[in-house]
Amino acid sequence: MRIWGSLVLCLGLAACASAPPMPPHEPLFHDEFFSAPSQRISAEDVFAMSDEMRSYLKTEIAAQLRIKGRQQGLIDALYRRSQLGLAYDATMTRNAAQAFEARSGNCLSLVIMTAAFARELGLDIQYQSAYLDETWSRSGSLFFRSGHVNITIGRRMIDSRTNLDSSELTIDFLPASEIRGLRTRAINEETVVAMYMNNQAAEALAKGELSDAYWWARAAIAQNPAFLSSYNTLGVVYLRHGHLLQAEQVFNVVLDREPANTPALSNLANLLNQQSRTAEAKVLLNRLAQIEPYPPFYFFNLGRAAMEKDDFKAARDFFAKEVDRAAYYHEFHFWLGIADFKLGDIAEARKHLALAMENSTTLRDRDLYSAKLEWLRSHGYH
Repeated sequence: MRIWGSLVLCLGLAACASAPPMPPHEPLFHDEFFSAPSQRISAEDVFAMSDEMRSYLKTEIAAQLRIKGRQQGLIDALYRRSQLGLAYDATMTRNAAQAFEARSGNCLSLVIMTAAFARELGLDIQYQSAYLDETWSRSGSLFFRSGHVNITIGRRMIDSRTNLDSSELTIDFLPASEIRGLRTRAINEETVVAMYMNNQAAEALAKGELSDAYWWARAAIAQNPAFLSSYNTLGVVYLRHGHLLQAEQVFNVVLDREPANTPALSNLANLLNQQSRTAEAKVLLNRLAQIEPYPPFYFFNLGRAAMEKDDFKAARDFFAKEVDRAAYYHEFHFWLGIADFKLGDIAEARKHLALAMENSTTLRDRDLYSAKLEWLRSHGYH
């Protein structure tokens, strides 16, 4: 059985502003099970401006802000390669100051940094979650579901020096071809902070830092009790820590609100099987199979098994099925490229390794795929 941890690298399933409140969440917390967090956990730190960020506004781009206006000047400074030169990197979720210092971050981190700058300049901010096909990644036995968030910046007043109107501009970190016609819905800042905290919880969970994961998930729920991904993360923390009764309680809170929530269904079924409550688990697994007959990484796992048997044709077909339903996940392209190479199809191997590098979300993965492509070139595979 797999455990699904709902990691929101960019955005999970955020509740709408009009959603009814969740039931009281205090009984779900059991601080006595965990040691104190190893770091400060505070909503105030998420958007906090560092001295370096303020200096950047006042010195390096001050003239640009005067000439182009605060809105366009900020956008050009942050997102033109010739200026700050930000890079996308999903290795970890950063707050505003950390993203600026690293000059990189995942899309949630970059949105948070942009919002901090915009607020400092007195610009209006609106956050949006985007309706995209769900994407998944993994770390060991944990599966992470990703979504997407962007930000719109507007002017509070007309800049008389530049004679610009008070239009709004949306900043997105996906390629233009992917955001054309993108449907979004507005979310509030409390939800954005809850996403950040839930990401921190899931990242700590992946590293085995269960106490930190607990405190981050707890803070996320307190920040926005209607953001269900945080409850699922809390349940996985309890499950990993051996508190099965508390984990079951949390997963049932999610399923009371969303009966078809697939991570909660899978996690609860796993928990029930651990307790030899197989009949109850089977009911949940049957429901899960009706909702999602082929779960994330289903064909990928079959492909890896085929590779171990040197059945490269079957492996290629399985990996191709994963690419067909998750075309932007780098690991699927990587293994499809390896299968193609084993079958002697060098052109397809190079194509999918290049796509793996293009769609990689961390600098480490990007370097790995780049090295594989360079190996092909150095050994005469053109």
